[in-house]
Amino acid sequence: MPNNKQTAVPGAKQALDKFKFEVANELGIPLNRGDNGNLTSRDAGRIGGSMVRRLIQAAEGDLDKK
Repeated sequence: MPNNKQTAVPGAKQALDKFKFEVANELGIPLNRGDNGNLTSRDAGRIGGSMVRRLIQAAEGDLDKK
């Protein structure tokens, strides 16, 4: 099982980072590469929550196709 520093799928970290920046941009939340210490917990939660919702919708869509 991978720990926090490892990913089970090569390239997944880069794809999720790109996804995170896309979601933040769509929500109008300024997100920088590297340190985001000025990001509020509320904004971080909005980004993460939106990411989870979209990933679940994508998975549900895949299940509907099967």
